[in-house]
Amino acid sequence: MDTEAQHTERDPSSPADPPPDPATDDGSRSVRVSGTQGAPDGPGDAEDTADPKGSKGAAGSESPKGGDGPEDADGGASGRGAGPSWRRTGLLGVACVGFLLLLSHFVAQPFLIPSGSMEPTLQVGDRILVNKLAYRFGSEPRRGDVVVFDGTGSFVREEPADNPVTGPLRDAAAALGLAAPDETDFVKRVVGVGGDRVVCCDAKGRITVNGTRVEEPYLTPGDRPSDVPFDVVVPPGTLWVMGDHRSQSSDSRDHLGSPGGGMVPVDKVVGRADWIVWPVARWTTVPESGAYDAVPAPPAGGHPTGPRGSGHG
Repeated sequence: MDTEAQHTERDPSSPADPPPDPATDDGSRSVRVSGTQGAPDGPGDAEDTADPKGSKGAAGSESPKGGDGPEDADGGASGRGAGPSWRRTGLLGVACVGFLLLLSHFVAQPFLIPSGSMEPTLQVGDRILVNKLAYRFGSEPRRGDVVVFDGTGSFVREEPADNPVTGPLRDAAAALGLAAPDETDFVKRVVGVGGDRVVCCDAKGRITVNGTRVEEPYLTPGDRPSDVPFDVVVPPGTLWVMGDHRSQSSDSRDHLGSPGGGMVPVDKVVGRADWIVWPVARWTTVPESGAYDAVPAPPAGGHPTGPRGSGHG
């Protein structure tokens, strides 16, 4: 190439070329030629041709590795952060569910009320919170308590078999109050405890416990204490239970002729219903009843007559 002719054709305002370096002469000449093709002559030529890789970066071209640009770096960081974020959320959800299951198993368990047998105290669709610590440390159910119990062996002869796939899921939902309880779980009011004699009814249709008449203000208006007469002595360690909606309740009266005579073992009691937590309009505690305050303790030697009664239709 004729270097003198090349110098005379350049713009006089352009700076003079530096002395050629023998070690880099070929590379520099190659850069200058490639830089001048398709670019205007001028002082900016030196900047435009100084670093071809830099020019591509300025023009927004993708780097050969596809991840060296700022946008790629940000996108990669976002992509990497999305995975751990979802995992953290999932682990947090699992931990919360596990905590609630442990809480419901040992401390307080929600139950969904599926029927009207305890109206008006508990309505269909109410979710109650059952205090599992109420009888955990030596205390026992008292007359007037509203309790949840497992009726296996008393109200239900055999526990129904669960589906091995859906059973655990349903049990977990029931433990969180999201599904109806097991068919073996019941909620009733304690009317008689071990040693009590419970009789229905006196001349005015009232229940007596240990010879004392009981006024029951919690009954559904219009219901009688019982449509069927009975006279029972509650064995020690068991309970006689009835629903507040007596005409619609299947309770101890229905199982007088069954093994156990309709009595519920104390060790089958899950806990005491203390709170109504849903719906919001019904947030309240389950009211305590003073109906049995005047009932005396059973006689130390037991009642003189044995139990007798008939089934409740």
